Amino acid sequence: MSTSTLPYAAASSASPTAPSSVRPAGSPGFWRAPFAASTYREIGYTMTSLPVAIAGFTFAVTMFALGVSLFVTVLGLPVLAAALAGARGLGAAERGRARSQLGFDVAGPAAMEKPRDAGAWAGMRARLSDGAGWRALLFQFVMFPSRVASFVLSVTFLVTGWVVTLLPAYSWVFPRYVDWPGYRLFDYTSGGERHAFYLESPVQIAGASLVGLVIVFLTPKLVRALTNIDRAAVRSLLG
Repeated sequence: MSTSTLPYAAASSASPTAPSSVRPAGSPGFWRAPFAASTYREIGYTMTSLPVAIAGFTFAVTMFALGVSLFVTVLGLPVLAAALAGARGLGAAERGRARSQLGFDVAGPAAMEKPRDAGAWAGMRARLSDGAGWRALLFQFVMFPSRVASFVLSVTFLVTGWVVTLLPAYSWVFPRYVDWPGYRLFDYTSGGERHAFYLESPVQIAGASLVGLVIVFLTPKLVRALTNIDRAAVRSLLG
């Protein structure tokens, strides 16, 4: 009797109707997220994704453009085959990055089918018909703009949030060393009249710090949304 109920219990716990309060592994709670190691692993992922994306996009564009331009000759085919082989290798590296930094494990695609006939031409035709290679090459194209945006947004929110939050700790620097009454938000001249605003009173500094704290707590949510784009792309194009 007990053995028959165990599968049912396991299926129930894995059903889509599980309570929404259960968070996926590696997703800390709202109040703990700004200080959790998993958050900074994801931020590290978005930062390192920029140089990786530049290298991958450069490889994909160069090899594809070269292969297409030489397609009227026989030389275009081996170039495209090399591009697909390289894209598969880059895809494996991307799955490794997602596994180590995002805790997102995706099985690699099936191995390329071996050609039925012997010879270099048969191997090249098999490589050119490799769907996983084309999807991996497409990944380098479509993820470049997303990763540039992810880098800019995550770094901007991370730095802005903590710098503004900690304003009370260093606000004394401006009147003492910069000859400002406080942190200067703006200073410009219009119509011969100067307009300037400084955060100098304790209330203003505390209010700015509170705004920074809100940004600090929203940053993990933003970074998780940005890395979810990568998760979806890795699953659909590299798996």
